[in-house]
Amino acid sequence: MTTTPSANAGLIWAVAELLRGDYKQSDYGKVILPFTLLRRLDGVLAPTRQAVLDAYTRRKDAGYDISIFLTRASGLSFYNTSKFDFPTLLGDANGMKANLLDYVGGFSPNVRDIFERYEFEKQLAKLDGANLLYQIVTRFANIDLGPAKVSNADMGLMFEELIRRFAELSNETAGEHFTPREVIRLMVNLLFNADDEVLSRPGVIRSIYDPAAGTGGMLAVAEERLQALNPDATLSIFGQELNDESYAICKADMLIKGYDVSRIVQGNTLSADGHAGERFDYMLSNPPFGVDWKRVEDAVRTEHKRRGYDGRFGPGLPRVSDGSLLFLLHLLSKMRPVKDGGSRIAIVLNGSPLFTGGAGSGESEIRRWIIENDWLEAIVALPTDMFYNTGIATYIWVLTNKKAPEREGRIQLINAIDFFQKMRKSLGSKRKELGEADIERIVHLYGAFEANEHSRLFANEAFGYRAITVERPLRDEQGQVVTDRRGNPKPDASLRDSENVPLTEDVAAYVAREVLPHVPDAWVDQAKTKVGYEIPFTRHFYVYTPPRPLEEIDADLQRLGSEIAELLGVVVKGGPVVR
Repeated sequence: MTTTPSANAGLIWAVAELLRGDYKQSDYGKVILPFTLLRRLDGVLAPTRQAVLDAYTRRKDAGYDISIFLTRASGLSFYNTSKFDFPTLLGDANGMKANLLDYVGGFSPNVRDIFERYEFEKQLAKLDGANLLYQIVTRFANIDLGPAKVSNADMGLMFEELIRRFAELSNETAGEHFTPREVIRLMVNLLFNADDEVLSRPGVIRSIYDPAAGTGGMLAVAEERLQALNPDATLSIFGQELNDESYAICKADMLIKGYDVSRIVQGNTLSADGHAGERFDYMLSNPPFGVDWKRVEDAVRTEHKRRGYDGRFGPGLPRVSDGSLLFLLHLLSKMRPVKDGGSRIAIVLNGSPLFTGGAGSGESEIRRWIIENDWLEAIVALPTDMFYNTGIATYIWVLTNKKAPEREGRIQLINAIDFFQKMRKSLGSKRKELGEADIERIVHLYGAFEANEHSRLFANEAFGYRAITVERPLRDEQGQVVTDRRGNPKPDASLRDSENVPLTEDVAAYVAREVLPHVPDAWVDQAKTKVGYEIPFTRHFYVYTPPRPLEEIDADLQRLGSEIAELLGVVVKGGPVVR
């Protein structure tokens, strides 16, 4: 009988209580998370454990690399040659530390790397010194995390729940580690929607990439969705993650599922691309919201300056206070050429990338490059309070270099802020979730590609404008226009103004209508004109609510005035207010 991810997380959370007093709460995760991984791997390897030990005994003195024989015996891409497992570890309380080190050291190198990320040997020494090691191992031995008890999907959810709890204890940002599963399901459905027919073909092979992979939740959901759509399909998974602990969990999950973990790279995607030169069919990501990129500023600016459009950041750079658009540029640089099948991208961003930065700024130039290349397909506004670490407005951008004919030159905005169900219990800042009906409704709006109260369709140029500089002549004390050597009027900087003229409108006609009737001596300095792009999402879904009639407001004011006068009278006279 299987148990729920929340129930398993509760059992493991209870183990953390043993650490109280010897560990700070903020450090509980450094012990509990690697032990949870170890217990899971122990359960996964249990069915073939003896076969691996037999293969190791036969070939350990062969004098050549025998790893291929050991992985064949385990039936997985990893193995363990130690004589210990959780049940046998309990047989020697005094030798627990040495035996655990032997056990962890018996794993194949691709697993040992995971525990090195957690500095597991250091934690074992501390637990042993506090006389806690045997108790911790005993408690974990009594929690069955084997595949028959806990599915891969539930294991991922359990890890996420534990990380969220530990992040709250340490006052960290849990949302940097993972994204709510229902948001990922929506993103994956939007990503695959246009390709359902192709993905249903027998033997189809596709690649997917997440540059901020966290614990691997997005990649896992994409794999689950494709398998449900076509059990014969193959999805090659690629990712990169900066946080050591999240990377370790992601790598362990991929190992258990039989994926090539060499494709999951540790490091900072923006400064050291772990998949340089690679191109992918599908890409999805939830990069950190509003996180600065000061640490990698030198590397990013150098690439921008030296490589230009041959690199990842050619169009421009956003302000240092928010690096989310850098992740978007990174993904766009990894699109397959259209002749090779093209690519599709889904990325979660906050509201800032929609409008931050005026014409000529890095943000505006990035939007301009994307829209003028006709890569932006749709933007979906999500409800607030959807994420664990923030209640701000968030948006899913869908981009592709292989738009369907009816979508070419057009962008769809979908307002889904009212599509949610309230959670019975809040998780951090997360108070709302997308139900299956909500996801289906949003995907239907996207697929229908029609204009209605929740969906708007625009030509690309509708989001562009020319920022013009309106000058007025400088005048002397007598009110005469001051001219330069050529007889042209000099501009008065104190009277200078600027206007944003939509790309869909003629500048001269706009000036004649909006400027000259008020200041007939004005002119436009063409040399200063810049093209900008912004996406005022909220404006396009604004619904005017007329004010209440004055008579109704006046009646309310009179009623309130009478009540106040009555209360004041009671206060002056003394005694209770009787209603």
